[in-house]
Amino acid sequence: MRMANILFLPHRLPWPPTKGDKVRTYHLLRYLAERHRVYLGTFVDDPDDVRHVDAVRAVCAEACILRLRPRLARIASLRGLFNGEPLSLPYYRSARMTRWIRATLGRVKIDAALTYSSSMAQYVPLLRPRPVLQVFDDVDSAKWTEYAAHHRWPMAWLYAREGRQLLAFERAAAMGAARTFFQTAKEVEFFRSLAPECSALIDFIPNGVDADYFDPAHECSSPYSGGGPVIAFTGAMDYWPNVDAVQWFTREILPRLRELHPDLRFWIVGRSPTTSVRALASSHVHVTGTVPDVRPYLKHATLIVAPLRLARGLQNKILEAMAMGKAVIAARSCADAIEVEQNRDLASVASADDYVATATRLLASPETAARMGAFARSAVLARYSWSANLAKFGACLAENGVTA
Repeated sequence: MRMANILFLPHRLPWPPTKGDKVRTYHLLRYLAERHRVYLGTFVDDPDDVRHVDAVRAVCAEACILRLRPRLARIASLRGLFNGEPLSLPYYRSARMTRWIRATLGRVKIDAALTYSSSMAQYVPLLRPRPVLQVFDDVDSAKWTEYAAHHRWPMAWLYAREGRQLLAFERAAAMGAARTFFQTAKEVEFFRSLAPECSALIDFIPNGVDADYFDPAHECSSPYSGGGPVIAFTGAMDYWPNVDAVQWFTREILPRLRELHPDLRFWIVGRSPTTSVRALASSHVHVTGTVPDVRPYLKHATLIVAPLRLARGLQNKILEAMAMGKAVIAARSCADAIEVEQNRDLASVASADDYVATATRLLASPETAARMGAFARSAVLARYSWSANLAKFGACLAENGVTA
């Protein structure tokens, strides 16, 4: 049987799987490359990722991998203010990428295309009449609208504008693709409420987790020096919802917990911490920056928290911690996206008081925390296998005449 040729356009290099969107695109790339010939067009926006380019090329039939310099891209994005489009589009607009796509379509019989993120949907008109599938994950426009509510003018105005303009683009893009996928059923229903005309063209594919890699059975020494319980947060620390989460937790929750547990420490684990995150460091707040392996920080933490006030949808950081058999305390907006029995497999909370009460209960009873961690791993194994979840994507390709 002939292998199909798939054009895959994610907005960031899908390697290594070190942050939310790259975890998903990494597994999408591996899934596609095991079954088809993949022609990859993407950008590198982190100098540290350049060393992974050869690994990506090795699994692709061909790859166009362009450097994207965030400072210049931000300047270019301002063009959107003058032509009425969302700023996210010119940020990822590239004449070189456009030329490569056109050249590839001219010499290769591309059977189907996949774009990842609303920003890359701007290339869809080049791809027709081939079947085009899109992955939006979350309703990105809603993120900008939420940001607006937490900022002052002029940023509040800019974020609100981005939310409006990007929603209009998302609606048009969804109408122009064979199928658009989100991460969760709740996100599908939310987008349907905003764009009812797209109802028949949208679906969801849940995230997964590599439970063989994130396995508490792996031996690793503790990275935590000294005694006392440790609460950890993991994530890219230049992502504003993560920044807001650790700032809020440090300011509103940690002092109350330390009244009961004076030796309690909070570890913020993740790449590229901003100046404001580094400023949180103290004798009991530790900011690591990039770590070679997040698993020891998960395995040896007493509790994991995900106090995200501005993020939506399925969070990889939560699935990974659950796979490591940890008790996780998560914001209700994120916990609701995970198909588990809440407050058995995962602690779902909605306020600072809830965080304090739940953390206090789990710190006082290691047996309860261990039992929640065991249920958490079982839930992940049952529902969040990458191979099972991505099979739904393969079925959609088959519906559009692309078989492995």
